[in-house]
Amino acid sequence: MVIDDDVDVLTAMRLLLKPLVHEIVIEKNPNSIDFQVVSKKFDLIILDMNFNGLVNIGNEGIFWLNKIKKASPNTAVILMTAYADIDLAIRGLKEGASDFLVKPWKNEKIIDTISSILKTEKSTEKKKQSISSNNFPIIGESDLMEDVFLKIQKAGPTDANILILGENGTGKDLIARALHENSNRVDKPFVKVDVGALTSSLFESELFGYKKGAFTGANQDRIGRFESANGGTLFLDEIGNITLGQQVRLLTVLQNRQVTPLGSNETIDIDIRLICATNEDPSTLADESRFRKDLIYRINTLDITVPPLRDRGSDITLLAKHFVAIYEEKYNKGPFNFDKGFVKKLKNHDFPGNVRELQYILERAVIMTDGNLLKADDLVFSSIERTVTKTQTIQNLNLDDLEKNAILTVLEKYKGNISKSAKELGITRAALYRRLEKYGL
Repeated sequence: MVIDDDVDVLTAMRLLLKPLVHEIVIEKNPNSIDFQVVSKKFDLIILDMNFNGLVNIGNEGIFWLNKIKKASPNTAVILMTAYADIDLAIRGLKEGASDFLVKPWKNEKIIDTISSILKTEKSTEKKKQSISSNNFPIIGESDLMEDVFLKIQKAGPTDANILILGENGTGKDLIARALHENSNRVDKPFVKVDVGALTSSLFESELFGYKKGAFTGANQDRIGRFESANGGTLFLDEIGNITLGQQVRLLTVLQNRQVTPLGSNETIDIDIRLICATNEDPSTLADESRFRKDLIYRINTLDITVPPLRDRGSDITLLAKHFVAIYEEKYNKGPFNFDKGFVKKLKNHDFPGNVRELQYILERAVIMTDGNLLKADDLVFSSIERTVTKTQTIQNLNLDDLEKNAILTVLEKYKGNISKSAKELGITRAALYRRLEKYGL
């Protein structure tokens, strides 16, 4: 599908591509994107970056790109842009676009780009179910996890710095390992450091190393984690917990690609691929009193958000079967079947502890149950985790905030479907688009 409000562009694209593809759909009105993407399965969409429509916010292409990706995460999108919009197009790549074309285009360039993307997408489709981390598979078939798999496949072979976002227990460390194992550095070291647990005194010596005599107790030279990871991948977990002073030291090393061990005046060149992770809310990282923006830009060429388990639908059952199979073998029990009540109780739980909580709950169930049928009563949820309730008191009573939150909730419920969202909110599609523009959504 080609989407552009210029009829001449659509005609030219149609004439160029019609002999080369099975079917081409041209669309002038971007408001039809939702219907088109839902009604047909497109391998590729070519999307203009600017439209003269209701969503007139200067970056319409990003807005519609997000709509497409919500409705069909696996559909490849090429952005069309003018020379002046290159920065915006690069932002589009971070948002999930596969490539961009500059107007006026060369026909050979378009054909080569489309061929390359479709070839890559076909290869990715074959491999996405086999992504694993250190021999531990990352289980999931939900759209949210397929989007994560796609990013791993695309970003893995690059040297791009990656920031992994997600709640505790979602498996951010598995994503980091999967990125390493899908990279060109797979035969080199993968070094993990929980930087949030390092005190100020240990931060530099642990990361950058030290020379004998640098401080009391330094009885011999020790290389730091940066040097240990040289040639490979350095994974800094809980990066959101380090102090501003530690952030300055880290930024200097990343900019210069050199470390200076404590007690030494000599610098050591380093060649690493950096992956960071945090459970902090992105809004916290955007607060300059908490986190330096220049460091965020340095570590965040691409971000991958690992979804909470409660949003992953059928993945809960898949993961349950996976973990139960592990504990059947470990404790020499089973094989087990799931009672309907058991599955229903799992799906109704919010899992504030995410996959880690599910794993521990199922291990306990396997240990304690008699027989080979797991029932609802075998599930005992931990009181340690704070359950997320759907009746939490709303603290912010600002009308704009309430309206914005209502829109976000409904859009999430219907996975970005504008028609269904507008109907539930009791407004027209046009009114919903105006509100999306008003709140910058």
